[in-house]
Order: sequence, then C-alpha cells, then structure tokens
Amino acid sequence: MEAPYQRVVAELRTRILTGELRPGERVPSVREIARRWGIAIATATKVMASLRDAGLVETKVGAGTVVALPRGRRTPRRAVEPRVVLSHDHVLRAAVSVADGEGIEAVSMRRVAVELGVGAMSLYRHVAGKDELVTEMVDAVFGEYELPEPGPDGWRAKLELIAWLQWELCRRHLWLPAAVSFTRPLLVPNLTAQTEWTMRAIDGLGLPTEVCIREALTLHGLVITAARAMADEIEAEQETGVTLDRWRLDTRRRAEELLATGRFPLLAAVPEDAASDLRALFEYSLARHLDGFEVLVSRSR
Repeated sequence: MEAPYQRVVAELRTRILTGELRPGERVPSVREIARRWGIAIATATKVMASLRDAGLVETKVGAGTVVALPRGRRTPRRAVEPRVVLSHDHVLRAAVSVADGEGIEAVSMRRVAVELGVGAMSLYRHVAGKDELVTEMVDAVFGEYELPEPGPDGWRAKLELIAWLQWELCRRHLWLPAAVSFTRPLLVPNLTAQTEWTMRAIDGLGLPTEVCIREALTLHGLVITAARAMADEIEAEQETGVTLDRWRLDTRRRAEELLATGRFPLLAAVPEDAASDLRALFEYSLARHLDGFEVLVSRSR
C-alpha cells in the first residue's frame, strides 16, 4: 500500500515534470503541503526531503524552495562556495527560520545547510550537531528582547511583564515550548538571565530561596504550558484546515445532544466562547496564579 507521503510526492513530481510548476517557481511550503493534503507536519517534511533528494526542488536564499532546473541546464558552481561568509549567527538565524516555517522537527544540519546554500559539513565548524543547534536556537530567541532594569514598580507588575513577554515570544516561535525542558533545563545565558530577573523581582519579600526558585520555574511553566496549547491548536488548524471555531461548529450537534441529557447542567450553562480564547485563558491562569502567590507573600510577612 502506498504511504501517504509517497502519494503527495508523486502528485508534486507530476506537476513539476509536466511543466505545471516551472523551474524557478515556488513550491508549496511544508505547512502548505500539510494543510492541502491533510497530513502531519512531519510527513510533509518527508515529502519535501524526497523531492529535494530527487533533484526536483532546491532552496534559493531569499526565495524559499523552488522547482530546480533540469540537471543538464544547471549552471556549474563550486562545491563549497556560500553566497556569504558563513558565521555562527548565520547558522542560528537560518535554523530559527526553518523552525518558524516548518516546525522544530524539520530542523537538521542538512536542512539548515540547504537553507544557507552550503554543504552540511561546513556547519560543523560552528555547531557540534543538532542538539547543540537547538539549544543555541533557544538561547538566541530568548535574547530577542531585553528585560528592563529595574522594571515596573512592584513584584506583581514585574511577574506579569515577564510572563507576557515570554507568551509573545512563544507566539512568534511556535516551536519554542517543545524545545525547553524543566527536568533537564537548558543552561544558556539568555534563558538563565530570565530566571535570575524573575527571582530578583521577588527578592526581599521575606521568602526562602527555594520558594523563590520554585516560583520562577512555576511561572515559566505556566507560560510554556499555555503556549504549547496555542502551538498545538495552530498546528492542528494548519494540518486539517479546520479552525477551532469551525471545529466547535461541526461538533455542536454532538455537544448539544450530550448536554441535553441533563447530566451536566453547569456545563450546559457555559457560553460557547468561554473556553475558546486561549489568550484569555492564559490571562485568567496568570491572574489566579499571582493571586495565590500574593497570599503566600502576605503570610510570610
């Protein structure tokens, strides 16, 4: 039986070979492939890799992935001749760009090299491998903004500030929540600086040091958990083409039948949009968390 990715590869190959997609024209991105054919991002990434391996598509700096020229018509070029002098910063920017457009699972040394138009081996002069690359990507994006010193007045305003800054960061980089860990934290300067800033915001409240670090980690965990739900929902929309509002509309009949049984009167009274706004849910969670922390602070005094 033909695998789903093979079916998509065959269809795109036919469009390229028949001239429907001409040399130099952009091909659908990984996320577009996932949405149009109703497949997972990982499967769409495999489709793109197969087309690239077959020499049917190539990545052009500034243009994205395009249909490649037939092999006999390609302009010869030196094996290793990047358009720019490759640097550590170039590698990180290209890797973040791939992750932003195709997801963290698409990031590999080979994929980033294609994005830069260089040989994969040239990247190893700047990073040791994929694990180190992802670690430094996290550090790079957490350095996209500077935390103010000393920041707004009051510990609560400070904690609200850093939580919302991290929320917006995760919204720009949907792969970020999946790249951080609490059991095995990434010891990188910019992320560590965020934890230090948070602890400094509550220093002097009379709390033990272990409580301060737990609060810093819990606050960060609240953001990452909510942001991961946001990323999952956006990815689900891209893969299925069905928005959350449309999904709720499609399942309304089943929900109405379930709630009409009378077994769930409280849920039946909930407005339809009360749980669909993920940003509002995060705002509520953050406020209630800080309310609880305020009680702890008042007791310590």
